[in-house]
Amino acid sequence: MKVNGKDYRAVWWEEGVVGFIDQRLLPHRFESASADTVARVADAISGMAVRGAPTIGVMGAYGMALAAFNGDSLSSAYDELLATRPTAINLKVGLDAVMSAAPDAGSMLSAAGAHDDAEVAAARAIGRHGGGLLAHGSRVLTHCNAGWMAAQDWGTATSPIYTAAREGMSPFVWVSETRPRLQGARITAWEMVNEGIDHRLIADGAGAELMRQRRVDIVIAGADRIAANGDTANKIGTYSHALAARANGIPFYIAAPLTTFDAGTPDGDSIPIEERSEDEVLFVEGLNDGGEFQRVRIPPRESRGINPAFDVTPAALITGFITEAGIIPATPGGIADAKERPKHS
Repeated sequence: MKVNGKDYRAVWWEEGVVGFIDQRLLPHRFESASADTVARVADAISGMAVRGAPTIGVMGAYGMALAAFNGDSLSSAYDELLATRPTAINLKVGLDAVMSAAPDAGSMLSAAGAHDDAEVAAARAIGRHGGGLLAHGSRVLTHCNAGWMAAQDWGTATSPIYTAAREGMSPFVWVSETRPRLQGARITAWEMVNEGIDHRLIADGAGAELMRQRRVDIVIAGADRIAANGDTANKIGTYSHALAARANGIPFYIAAPLTTFDAGTPDGDSIPIEERSEDEVLFVEGLNDGGEFQRVRIPPRESRGINPAFDVTPAALITGFITEAGIIPATPGGIADAKERPKHS
């Protein structure tokens, strides 16, 4: 995707370091950074400078190549990177793709680049398949950021939207703000501005009322892991939107590459749900009137928080999965078919 007329991916390899766009600074600053050690790659992932299931998979893949060039223990690097974000299965897929080429550093870097390119191709294909679900002027509700920052390019849930927009279909997007880290407000809204797509930012809890008012035509969300039975982990708040969509007869789709399907996890109860610091709930940050970043506490000092980063949407609430191989029904037969398809990595 383009920013100020220049093509970018969220993560890249450049002259022996892993480059990345620091997503924590968006939308107010667009800056890149680099990691020259595995520890710094891990910090970028765990600290949310790099986020989004396919993107952290690519970041991990380049991190493994970096370990090889730096002469680090590959098994230790693998374990350190895998531990950064436990819910998204794409991280393990990216690490495994590069480890299959070990121990030759050049071969590992080539494998990381191939995994990167394949994730981008998958995201582009998701747009072509999912774009057919949208009519002219379709009103799409999405949650969190499943855009190009989360999938290297094009995105997952946003790829059908971008495809429809570039074909002149004028989609409209309800951008759910996504508490507590506000990835929708900070990143998805910024992407919509860059793509020139009409949108409105809404509080997470407003989605159900908009659906009741028949102001939403379709809900498309991303995924961090899809279990063998189709239960899907995504950013906290996704399950609520799925329940509201079902109650109001609105189609609810999950857009994800086949690398997000995990045959080794039988159901949603078996998906590890990352619990992050309570500070993400207790504090918010943004620009003050002077244009400086500021962090402020919202509740009383005595209040404590709990912060599950993901929830699980049961397969029964999902209309279908938009993948690079086509739209797969959220039925046992459809999911079994997806599991049998070869992963691009």
